[in-house]
Amino acid sequence: MKLLMIFTNRFAYKPGIKTLETVENVKPDKVSFEHAQTAFIQVEETDDDSDTLKSIETKLVKNLKWIARKNKTNLIILHSFAHLSESKASPEVSKRLFDNVETRLTSSGYEVYQTPFGYFLDLDIEAPGFSLARVFKSF
Repeated sequence: MKLLMIFTNRFAYKPGIKTLETVENVKPDKVSFEHAQTAFIQVEETDDDSDTLKSIETKLVKNLKWIARKNKTNLIILHSFAHLSESKASPEVSKRLFDNVETRLTSSGYEVYQTPFGYFLDLDIEAPGFSLARVFKSF
């Protein structure tokens, strides 16, 4: 798994092109968040094993809780970003991981949103420049 965490003063998106026919259609409305910890996540093919996936889920949740606390936010945005590695897990595995992570973070008191899965999005990001505003992890 590859994880790029960016703290954003503003993170907005508008659904663009649908890339997976199996996902639901979403409204083409622009959605915006302020003071959010965004997580650009790529699940890799080697993560597909159930034991590996459970371990990665736990590491992802821990990393997101840690960085959200450091950046003093309770708002976490999960964004599928299949551009951090050439290796990609199946869409089903990736989506299941996202749903599990959202459930775990929500039950821990975080406000969590997922960007529309299976879409290219028009992104509008404002990110400050301080040391923990951008953190990359690979596990």
